[in-house]
Amino acid sequence: MADGVLPVASLLDTPLLPDALRILAENSPNQIAVRLGETALTFAELDRAASGFAAALADRIGSAGSVVAMSSVLHPEFAIAYYGTLRSGNVVLPLSPLLREGDLGRVLTESAAAAAVLNDSMTAAVARASATPEHLLCFGNPDRAASVAALAAGPVGAPVELEPDAVACIHFTSGTTGQSKGVRLTHRNIAVNAVQVADAHGVTGTSVTFNHLPSYHPMHLNSALIAGATQVLCLVPDPVATIALAAGVTHYYSMPFRLARLATDARLADLKLPGCEVILSGGSALSPVHAEILRAQFGIPVVQGYGLAETAPLVLSDGPAAPRPGSVGQVVRDTEVRVVDLTTREPLPAGERGEVEVRGPQVMRGYLGRPDGDGIGADGWLPTGDVGCLDEDGYLFLVDRIKDVFKRDNWLISPTEIEAELLRHPGVADCAVVDQPDEFAGAVAAALIVPAGDEWVPRAGEIAAEINAAQPYYKHIEHVELTRAIPRSPNGKLVRRELREALSSVRGSQNPGTALLGADTVVTFISKFTVKGEPEEFEKVFTEHAQYMAEQPGFVAYQMVRSLRDPKVYLNIGQWVDANAHKAVVTSPEFQAHVKKFVELVDVEADLYSTVSEASA
Repeated sequence: MADGVLPVASLLDTPLLPDALRILAENSPNQIAVRLGETALTFAELDRAASGFAAALADRIGSAGSVVAMSSVLHPEFAIAYYGTLRSGNVVLPLSPLLREGDLGRVLTESAAAAAVLNDSMTAAVARASATPEHLLCFGNPDRAASVAALAAGPVGAPVELEPDAVACIHFTSGTTGQSKGVRLTHRNIAVNAVQVADAHGVTGTSVTFNHLPSYHPMHLNSALIAGATQVLCLVPDPVATIALAAGVTHYYSMPFRLARLATDARLADLKLPGCEVILSGGSALSPVHAEILRAQFGIPVVQGYGLAETAPLVLSDGPAAPRPGSVGQVVRDTEVRVVDLTTREPLPAGERGEVEVRGPQVMRGYLGRPDGDGIGADGWLPTGDVGCLDEDGYLFLVDRIKDVFKRDNWLISPTEIEAELLRHPGVADCAVVDQPDEFAGAVAAALIVPAGDEWVPRAGEIAAEINAAQPYYKHIEHVELTRAIPRSPNGKLVRRELREALSSVRGSQNPGTALLGADTVVTFISKFTVKGEPEEFEKVFTEHAQYMAEQPGFVAYQMVRSLRDPKVYLNIGQWVDANAHKAVVTSPEFQAHVKKFVELVDVEADLYSTVSEASA
């Protein structure tokens, strides 16, 4: 058990994160702090590496709060670069590896990043976006002078005194309802929220957290660190395959779309999570139906929380000891929440819907390029832009984003509520609901549906009719499209404004019944690999490749199978929403770099196919 810094009597007594790392290195030097496969760092090794990186970074850009952008890669080196940057007196700007090039260029320009620590794929994307900072460092490639590993191994400099109220991180909002904004978080913000998260999730020095997220979010890094817990990172995209890798963990962190895939997978009945205490979902709302399926299978709570970039991020969390289905829980330590009328801004009683506002020590200093406190009320209350209601016990139930709710005949409609009903239908694997203009009603609900299982038949109207029969008229789905996949933002959220525009385009086309997003033109890419050397080396390289492919726009699914007669022969079956999506990926520099690795390991035969017929039991 790590001898960490918890508990703290007052959140204001929480040591800043670089100091917390030093304390853990002194008290529990040999405990594993973070592990990815066979690569692991103890607290002492992480502390030393962070100090070496801090000194090397300060030599390049100084220690006066310059911005250092870094790919949020799920790797121990991210922890080194993150804490090293904080320790150097500079500011971390995490970059999702899934950011589009246009957004990437804008983020780097707006933040005036002086340096960037990037993985190979993001280095290429930054170059194409013509936004490369002056100092470019890299993850991986330990032989390169500018690699994190090389810099971390260098000499340690004099410590930099950090101010609690100085900016430590800039996080950009998800941008699902408009252009993303840079959020300035202080050292105190991120330190106290680390304690709040650890307390709410029950993370202690004996915990082992399992991170199955597309990128390394500092919330999970910092909460495990402050508690002295061990973190296990997982790059395998298939949620079913992660269960075996999660043996011995106490906290399983994932995202709703991955947990939904797990809940609907035919292999679920054979899976177990011995020793795990809780499954935690974040990023967007997990369907209560899927949460209950996972709870019943694994016999442990499935809990959700609620947070924003502006709050470092967590403000509410369901309790692992007594989760309340459909709720995002109660406020975390030293935090307040209220619901106010959308017009009068007056607080509302329990049970009434309005905008959610929060207040606490984790609330941001302000937005990038704006005065301190801009966007925060004079009394410290932060409007969230979310509609919800509180019950008598202070549990928050979210309804929707203010910009996503709409009115039909003066009835306020929540797309999320209709989605919840759709997800209860056995024929629906995934869905999204948006509003569409209507000449008489003002707006009506339209739905995109991913059918469950392998069956692909035009049942959209039947499903909508069944749902509508149990709903008041104003919640009726008036237009529906079948699709193979629902596009989401890098953190798993629905980008309704894009779906709304795409659906409007389909409805206005000459063939209004055509399935959206290329559902009728899904293509299958089949590759036969014959291994030249050891299969284990090929499987390692393929896993990294599959992770990259699964994160690209237009990806639907893949399955890798191995010959029973010849263990050196593999078939990979990948599906894409259309041929153009597949072409965009295979012509990218990142894909071509992967091809070069494969050529050394395997002989490849590959081609594109389209579905002729399908059947299922």
